[in-house]
Amino acid sequence: MAEYRREVAWACVLLFSLLVWMAPAGAQETTEFATHVSKLKVKSFVDKKAALIELDELGGLRVRRLFDSLLGGKLYVRKSDKRVLILAEEDGVSSISDAISGEVLGETKKKELKRVVINNAIRSFLRRSIARMSLRAPEPATRQQAVESLMTSLSAENLALLRESLVNETNLEVQQAIRTALAVGSLKSEDASVRAKAARVLSGSVNREVRNRLTALLIDEQDETVRASIAESLDASDRKRSLYAVVETLFFGLSLGSVFVLAAIGLAITFGVMGVINMAHGELIMLGAYTTWVVQQLMPHRIEESLFIAIPAAFLVSALVGVAIERSVVRHLYGRPLETLLATFGISLLLQQAVRTIFSPLNRAVSTPEWMSGQYVVNDALAFTYNRIYIVAFSLLVFLSLTAILRRTTLGLQIRAVSQDRDMARAMGVASGRIDSVTFGLGAGVAGLAGVALSQLTNVGPNLGQSHIVDSFMVVVFGGVGNLWGTLVAGMTLGVSNKLLEPLVGAVLAKICVLLFIVIFIQNRPRGLFPPHGRSAEA
Repeated sequence: MAEYRREVAWACVLLFSLLVWMAPAGAQETTEFATHVSKLKVKSFVDKKAALIELDELGGLRVRRLFDSLLGGKLYVRKSDKRVLILAEEDGVSSISDAISGEVLGETKKKELKRVVINNAIRSFLRRSIARMSLRAPEPATRQQAVESLMTSLSAENLALLRESLVNETNLEVQQAIRTALAVGSLKSEDASVRAKAARVLSGSVNREVRNRLTALLIDEQDETVRASIAESLDASDRKRSLYAVVETLFFGLSLGSVFVLAAIGLAITFGVMGVINMAHGELIMLGAYTTWVVQQLMPHRIEESLFIAIPAAFLVSALVGVAIERSVVRHLYGRPLETLLATFGISLLLQQAVRTIFSPLNRAVSTPEWMSGQYVVNDALAFTYNRIYIVAFSLLVFLSLTAILRRTTLGLQIRAVSQDRDMARAMGVASGRIDSVTFGLGAGVAGLAGVALSQLTNVGPNLGQSHIVDSFMVVVFGGVGNLWGTLVAGMTLGVSNKLLEPLVGAVLAKICVLLFIVIFIQNRPRGLFPPHGRSAEA
């Protein structure tokens, strides 16, 4: 028992000694960190860089946070007590935290602070230091970004760091990025065989920095073997970039086609069911766009959520205006297509003038929510903008929803019955007058949704609808009157065709070529890609 107590006592003594040894070390490190941070208040850039070098050797999350703040211009000194602070700004409110302890000190006024000024040499050092710290980050994306940052300054020290990181790296994409960076570094070798091998490793790379290095080396290189390797690498890169350019063009074509589908799908419903050529359809699109702008003005601090409010609001506004047009004008002109065309054209002019009177003739800019801003970058040669990705998805969602309504609901059954044989539908008890109003309102509401999408691509103005009414009619006629699947195929086809032709003949001539194609197509197939069925098709 006594021996057991002696062992416990020795264990306690050892534990206490360890704690005593560790505590001063931690305190000493904190004191050292605070000392170096305080040196950043001096005016001398040389002294500042010396302090930053000492901090870089300490490392750790707080050093990374300090370096990020300094590089981003967020490191300040309070004039009253010379305390080094980190500034954060959100919604016009400035708040500060202690750069050493991290303690949040609350709001402040920027005039009470003085920014810690740095020069380009310090900025370069900070970028390299942050990149080195990032190479040890747990997230692969952060490590890959660090490699790309180091590629701009491949010193011997950085190359050694990359080789060391490659040994421990497990992510394949990061490994490839490191190998690319090491190959770029080898392009400076005095050995021609090493340069040639590095050029072959970089073959087909679309990285901007890699291409710049290879192009510069091709100009200065004297060795023919190395020049041949560089030329082959650049040719492979050009082929890849051409392929990515085609993919990007197809994506822009699909996004344009999605806009065509949204703009035309409501017209396809009213034209197919009621046989009405609604020249005011473009102005219904315009009303949806203006509704989006009005909703944002009512929610100036909630831009992220305003779009979700604008979607149903735009649908309701355009649908109600559409029902009003049908009830007051179109209903009295059934069977007289020319008079209906002229009447709805007059209504379009009235709506345009009403918008000019209420909102002024000036264009209005609709803010894009943050989650729709920016782009998804695949590589330096290919990127997809988020707003167009969301518009493609939104267009398909609207199309599928409308298809489900027409195929799976009683209202959809009645709409299809009226479109195929109006007299027989009436004989079966379908109130065709009510169906006409609902159909016109549904088509107008979908036009309002098209306006919401267009507001994220262009400015909102009184003439917004005029630029899309012709495209809408082309899509409807080309796809087949009243056929939703025809509208989808036709819209996407015309959108992609436009974007593929634009680099070859220009934007205006591309539209003319598409129009000529449709004219020739309709001459040979007057009912479109998907001709209507039922007795209305025989009329």
